[in-house]
This record gives sequence, structure tokens and C-alpha cells, in this order.
Amino acid sequence: MMRIEEIKKKLPHRYPFLLVDRVTEITETTLTAYKNVSVNEEFFNGHFPGHPIMPGVLIVEGMAQALGLLVSSEDESEIPLFASIESAKFKAPVVPGDQLVYEVEVLKARKTIVKGSAVAKVDGKIVATATIMFAIIKK
Repeated sequence: MMRIEEIKKKLPHRYPFLLVDRVTEITETTLTAYKNVSVNEEFFNGHFPGHPIMPGVLIVEGMAQALGLLVSSEDESEIPLFASIESAKFKAPVVPGDQLVYEVEVLKARKTIVKGSAVAKVDGKIVATATIMFAIIKK
């Protein structure tokens, strides 16, 4: 398990763009994490008033952050950056009060390129999927 302070040591993101609250399971090639979606999130002010829905791009960003946590090395001089997002699909809206669970897996890894699959779920149901590729670069 990884709590928020350890997550903040591994990811450069901060509020309002830190989209992983806790890691619940981690292996060499997989990671499960979650974000508690609150009505107080800044993006709900404009997306959409009276009918708040978490923007899909932020769901993909959260999945990418989870994958970034999985592939981050102990070398703090390196950082994973998006190289591509493939076949992102959205199946259901994410709304305030939901717990968004990210499940990510490394599909291929080389020294400076990592490709992974990502699934986002709410209440055990898939709300989004994507294939994400990172380039590992020096800070």
C-alpha cells in the first residue's frame, strides 16, 4: 500500500492535478489505486453546472498517474512523460461521491519506453479504458 505522502514523493503532480489518493496493491507489473471523487473538485464548477461529471481527460490522466507510479524508478532524476494515449474509451460517467479505482499493468518495458494498459472502475464496473505509453526522461 502507498499513502498520499509517498505518492507525492514519486509523482510531481499537486492539487488540483494529483488524481491518485492511495495505492492499494502493487506488484512488479500491476498496480491498483483509487481517487475519491468529491463534489468540491474545482473542475465540477464548469463541467457541468447542475449535472457534475468528471472530465474524461482527467480520468485518463488519473490512469496515467497510476501507471507512472508503477513505472517510476527509485532514481529521482527520471520522470515518466506521456508519449501516447491509444484507444481511450469511456463507458459511463464519473460523478461526485464515486470512488474511481485504477487498475494498470505494464505490457512492454524498455529502458526509456513503457507501454501499459489501464482500466478505471466505479463500483466494480468499467467506466474507462486506455493504452498508455510513457517515455522515461531525465528531469
